[in-house]
This record gives sequence, C-alpha cells and structure tokens, in this order.
Amino acid sequence: MKWYYVIFVLLVAALLTGCGASANEMVGTTGPGQEVAGFGFGIWHGLISPIAFLVSLFEPDVGIYEIHNNGNWYNLGFVIGASGASSGLSYVSSNRRRVEK
Repeated sequence: MKWYYVIFVLLVAALLTGCGASANEMVGTTGPGQEVAGFGFGIWHGLISPIAFLVSLFEPDVGIYEIHNNGNWYNLGFVIGASGASSGLSYVSSNRRRVEK
C-alpha cells in the first residue's frame, strides 16, 4: 500500500469525525417568540432553507435551522421540507433544459 493512500484515508477520517452530530440542548425550550417549533415549522424551514442559507452568508443573526424545536418531529418536517425544496429546484432545472432543446 502506498504511503499517500494511508495519509489520504487518515485525512478523510479526520474530516468525517468533525461532521458528527451532537445533542441539541435547546430542544423543548422556548425561544425569543415564546414558542417551540414543531412539525409544521420544520416543513416551512426546510422549504426555505436554500434562501435562508444565502441570507445567512451575509447576516450573522440568520440561521437555517431553529434550535428551539420539539425534537424529532421538527427534524422530520425539516427533512421533508428540504427534500421538497431540492426536488422543486431540480424539476425547474430539468424543465428548463427540455424547453431549450
């Protein structure tokens, strides 16, 4: 085995360990608006996540994920919303290519 393969595998392993999920200590606590985000807000935040990401690049107070949520139901809604946003964007992109041909 070549030495650079070993270094590459160690670098990838080190990078992937930094991507591990951690516990959200704010689950179930109320935020500034005195409410906890649930399933419906999860879907909404997932749908607007591409736009929220772009805004968060320029505004440090904007995040794409609500930390004051009710846990797994919010996470499920966020994933459903984010998949809906990405499938909508891919549909628009594929439809535009069909029209141009």
